[in-house]
Amino acid sequence: MSNKHFATRAIHAGQEPDPTTGAIMTPVYQTSTYVQTSPGRYIDNFDYSRSANPTRTALEANLASLEGGKHGICFASGVASLAACIHLLSAGDHVLLCDDVYGGTFRMFNNVFEQLGINFTRVDMTNAALTRAAFTGKTRLVWLETPTNPMLKIVDIAMVTALAREKGALSVVDNTFATPYLQNPLALGADIVSHSCTKYLGGHSDLVSGALIVNDDDLAARLHYIQNAVGAVPAPWDCFLLLRSTKTLHVRMERHCANAKRIADYLADHSRVERVFYPGRSDHPQHAIAAQQMSDFGGMITMTLKGGLAESRTFLESLRLFSLAESLGGVESLIEHPAIMTHASVDADAREALGITDGLVRLSVGIEDADDLLGDLDQALSAIRTATPPAYKMAARS
Repeated sequence: MSNKHFATRAIHAGQEPDPTTGAIMTPVYQTSTYVQTSPGRYIDNFDYSRSANPTRTALEANLASLEGGKHGICFASGVASLAACIHLLSAGDHVLLCDDVYGGTFRMFNNVFEQLGINFTRVDMTNAALTRAAFTGKTRLVWLETPTNPMLKIVDIAMVTALAREKGALSVVDNTFATPYLQNPLALGADIVSHSCTKYLGGHSDLVSGALIVNDDDLAARLHYIQNAVGAVPAPWDCFLLLRSTKTLHVRMERHCANAKRIADYLADHSRVERVFYPGRSDHPQHAIAAQQMSDFGGMITMTLKGGLAESRTFLESLRLFSLAESLGGVESLIEHPAIMTHASVDADAREALGITDGLVRLSVGIEDADDLLGDLDQALSAIRTATPPAYKMAARS
């Protein structure tokens, strides 16, 4: 199957018709345990569903194929995948962390693992010199997102992973925003690719799951051991839903990208918008790198509105097709306010340094008709002009 095109692998990799019934879809193996033919002798290495489940095994093979990897390891959430990577480390080890990451990623490093002796340094990985200088003699892991969340920076994967190899550290690339349809970090030197499958891979806002993809056999064995020992595995039904969803990933991503391009250009020309961040636009600081390592530019847009929190609230509350909600990557368009919602756990000074201001808004552009989405944005932006200031007082943050 590895020599087939992406669309064919999306539909068929890891999946064969059920040998008992001929069912074209992989069944949901809703079982906790398996009958052994003799003590310690079980069929196809299935003994207990925390260790392995046929529905999950099919999903793991499918995701590995899509990323061009040998091994897939699935988890109950994206942050569970992250935690499994950190469990490769020991107290006293150091992690180099991309400065602009999902708030939950920062929260786990800052509030969970640092107190257990895993130290980390945040660095702008779009700057090669700063990245090189941030390594220490104890750096064992490099974690990066690209495009980043929420500022949509583009990190040169080949550059950072080469530095990690030179320094003897593992490299992990969170490929959630790009998906394997648009970007393949393993081919660019990454040791591990991470996904929040909740997002584009799931694509329908109806499940929570995560995955890691690797090529190295020993590394895969270590991660499988952690998966089984810690036990944060996805349920068979969630695995079935993901297998259903990956079959349409390629066609969904094409529509996400096409819609996002139109909307980014519209927003960039609007008088109420101060700045648009979209890797597909030539004014994006890392557009050239994005064009080099991505086949298209994704469905995520971030923009800064003129004004502050009051204007942002008016805009967000005036939308009718875009739903105000956390998460991203579903077929429906979502929008959120990072400073209050997804990145509230990041300290205020760090948010300010990254540009996560009260006027910053993140859009996950869905696959609805683009004209309808543009009409919704237009009427909501017009509502800012007609609102009576001050519409709201500054919200207190925890």
